[in-house]
Amino acid sequence: MDKHTQREVIRRRIKNLTPEYCSKADASICRSILNLTEYRHASCIFCYISVNREINTRPIIENAWTLGKKVAVPKCVSDGIMELFQIQSWQDLKYGRYQIPEPKAHCIPVGPSEIEFAIVPCLSCDRRKNRLGHGGGYYDRYLSNAVFPVAAVCREKLLLENICCESHDQSVDMVITEAAIY
Repeated sequence: MDKHTQREVIRRRIKNLTPEYCSKADASICRSILNLTEYRHASCIFCYISVNREINTRPIIENAWTLGKKVAVPKCVSDGIMELFQIQSWQDLKYGRYQIPEPKAHCIPVGPSEIEFAIVPCLSCDRRKNRLGHGGGYYDRYLSNAVFPVAAVCREKLLLENICCESHDQSVDMVITEAAIY
């Protein structure tokens, strides 16, 4: 299957997931992240803001704030390019491109050298740590020079046996599902 076909297959699977399954899976994935050494030792994390049927990252972000961690979230600044900005509360967000919450203008930029752990979204992953995104290339471009550990979060029912990869695609350091950490 090519990437386009893989995205279509996964989008159909997502539509068939029950809210109960998603809620339980998301809670388990969040618990796994909060227990990771990489997360616990990081003073600055990069985490996406979940929308629609994505894995809910709000508990992770709120836990990071409670622990006094700096939280950096992405903002699309031009086609295919994103930058990170610190948010300190949900009031620091507004709806931006693609109706994704993003940092408001007053938020402070966070450089890649400040990030110590990243949590990124995907449509799917495989157990070899290849990630299938939505197709915009934002995360692949940003992660191409990452020196921090990167975790993709994916519900087990959305894993594929093999993600179709191209030369520009960035694999991750770990894939976290409700069933395992790969």
